[in-house]
Amino acid sequence: MLMKHETYPAALLELVTCANQAARAIPPLFPLTASVAVNPFLGQREEPLAVTSARLARVAGTRVTPQRSHWAAKQAAGELTDSDLRAALARAGAQFSGVTLADLHAALTPAEAAGDPVALPTVADLAAEVSGIDWPGLIEDRIGAFAASHFDQGQALWQPDRSGGAYAAWRQFATRDLTPEVHRLRGFGSFVSATNRSHWRAIGRASETLGLTSEAAGTGFHRWLITLQGWAQYGRYLSWQAELEGGSDTTTVELLAIRMVFDEALFHQYRGQITARWAAVVTAHETPVTPSRDHIIDAILQEAGERAAQRQLATTLAATPRQVAEDGAEGTAARPAVQAAFCIDVRSEVFRRALEAQDSSIETIGFAGFFGLATAHNAAGSDVTEGRGPVLLTAGVCSNAAEPGGLDLARRYAARARRAWGRFKLAAVSSFAFVEATGPVYAGKLLRDAFGVSGRAATDPAPQLDPSVDLDSRIAMAKTILSAMSLTDNFAPVVLLAGHGADVTNNPHASALHCGACGGHAGDVNARLLAGLLNDAGVRAGLTAAGIEIPQDTVFLAALHHTTTDQVTLYEQDLPAGCETRLARDLSRLRRWIKAAGALARSERAARLPRAKAGGDILRRSSDWAELRPEWGLAGCRAFVAAPRSRTEGTALDGQSFLHSYDWRADEGFGVLELILTAPVVVASWISLQYYGSSVAPALFGGGNKLLHNVAGGIGVLEGNGGALKPGLPWQSVHDGEALQHDPLRLTVVIEAPREAMTQILERHPQVRDLFDNGWLHLIAMDEHGQLAWRYDGDLSWSRFDRGDAPGAAASLGIAAE
Repeated sequence: MLMKHETYPAALLELVTCANQAARAIPPLFPLTASVAVNPFLGQREEPLAVTSARLARVAGTRVTPQRSHWAAKQAAGELTDSDLRAALARAGAQFSGVTLADLHAALTPAEAAGDPVALPTVADLAAEVSGIDWPGLIEDRIGAFAASHFDQGQALWQPDRSGGAYAAWRQFATRDLTPEVHRLRGFGSFVSATNRSHWRAIGRASETLGLTSEAAGTGFHRWLITLQGWAQYGRYLSWQAELEGGSDTTTVELLAIRMVFDEALFHQYRGQITARWAAVVTAHETPVTPSRDHIIDAILQEAGERAAQRQLATTLAATPRQVAEDGAEGTAARPAVQAAFCIDVRSEVFRRALEAQDSSIETIGFAGFFGLATAHNAAGSDVTEGRGPVLLTAGVCSNAAEPGGLDLARRYAARARRAWGRFKLAAVSSFAFVEATGPVYAGKLLRDAFGVSGRAATDPAPQLDPSVDLDSRIAMAKTILSAMSLTDNFAPVVLLAGHGADVTNNPHASALHCGACGGHAGDVNARLLAGLLNDAGVRAGLTAAGIEIPQDTVFLAALHHTTTDQVTLYEQDLPAGCETRLARDLSRLRRWIKAAGALARSERAARLPRAKAGGDILRRSSDWAELRPEWGLAGCRAFVAAPRSRTEGTALDGQSFLHSYDWRADEGFGVLELILTAPVVVASWISLQYYGSSVAPALFGGGNKLLHNVAGGIGVLEGNGGALKPGLPWQSVHDGEALQHDPLRLTVVIEAPREAMTQILERHPQVRDLFDNGWLHLIAMDEHGQLAWRYDGDLSWSRFDRGDAPGAAASLGIAAE
């Protein structure tokens, strides 16, 4: 954003456009307090994988596809077949030609392994080569030292001057920082003082000094931002939040200006030694980003691997017979004893299956874990507003903890006292005295944590919607949510609304294990808000008038599924007065079912977690301070299925599929389908691609080694004691020490709905269409028998889904054998 009162020359305006585009090529990094998965390729969704591979090879020197040995191993195991390779060749043929099946076979041999790319050097890289001084390391350290202080969110009690933005604050910092001069960057403080106070003009002057044309600036600016790693991504987060609220933020380009000033100063110092080489770098940046043959081959292998996984999914779904009414619609079932709605999260799939196994009268539902209530929430004793909804959306309502009274008031004062005490113990002056004086007091807490003794009793009062939300609005909200859940009739006596969260100790990335649909928070608040809404007599009456009749004996019970332990907290105190007595038998039975389901789910998960001897060991891991893998989170996610539960019920999907309940026959106008494709599917794609990026490019998109993490400013983690923030997932979240635990596949979205309806929605939402057209997501239509039937081929066209394992599959693709 330019200052309105300033006039800029045309050349600078071109650079401004390039800088803003480069900033958008960077994904946002959400702070640790509310960390959510982010698609690291968000800025590249308008181009296919092969082009992105070429782009990131240039600016980051990183592969963004698995090593070819990964696919060779799948081929040797019979998981990847020639029919998969042929199908991927056919898909790529529309954009890239000249690659044959023989080329793919050759690429899968050890002799043809593709080497790792090398990024185009920065001025700092060239200066380091001629001087023997680690200038890139020094720049990373000094920018990191500044940024950790400037962006601090309260971890430090001494706060710097933040007026004027990041660039203005850095100019003050850099003119007093002698470290660069100590390392022989002569006169750097004076050089910074002489720069323009406008970050735009600083970018313009540095570009002029370095001979950077507007043609070169696109990937040139991107290259400098990549060197900033998580700091640039945090800047992008600030602009993301500002834009969501209708504003703007220039932090990312201000950081770009800071990084360019360093290279401008180094260029002046080493001009005679690096000018010719730097000119060649600028020329390389001026050339269009074009994928090499290796990039194309790797992208085709990726597509083939994903088609192989889709064949496996098709086989798994086909193995379970489906009961379908003669007219193709869902049959009218007997009234269930319990309906349990869980988040679509892949971790819920394991627990849902375990719960359904307890009794045939149990029905489970999959729905986004914020339960349709994107709320700006104020917790008890807190002045911080939490965004408990998808980060793609602005909060639609406000909520807060119930007003305290009596003992609740005492709890609020205690919470405030604990926060004040926490600030005192972390203060620079008091922290050492605190440890000496009060360390023994914490012995009991340490023992309780170490032996897994923790209080999980749900005793706090239910959160409340803002009183300004009138009854008509509440009725409309309730109707919309129930329709989106495909839950408009045949209500059970008890409808369980289970949000989810993770109980972990000593884990900076704890919020990343919470509910992504709740903005990196646990889903208890949203579940309790919805339960309160649907138990309200006035709302019930309004729903009846709107055509949704909920039986008088039906109650909605909020719960929290603890994904680390597979225990479930029931918020029975939220139920309307008198319900506990009337439902005593039903609730007692529900507790038994939940307890048994938890044990079954833990046993299944224990088989996968390292060193987990049995299901009981899962309970211990969440409270173990030294446990690097309390759970796998969403590692392994590979599919998203939106269909009636009957299509997947009884099918073991191994905690790898997002499951959203959806019946298109009840979706008049396909409004729910549109919501699914534009919100839950996009959120799931962010999760999937974050796990993909952290697996295939851990140095660029991963979170580093947990053993070396230090929290910086409450924002993110450093790997060591300084430098750049590490974005993405820690290596321990995707790797067990011997092999990857996340198979790097882009998400396959399976939806039971008319293709014409999906096509129309994609046509109306080009940003979502980009994800499918460019292969960042796959879209497959399911038929009424629960089988994969049609594949979206891009450009709003479809073709029959071919399992590829039947005789004649290659011929049906129209491809001659090589």
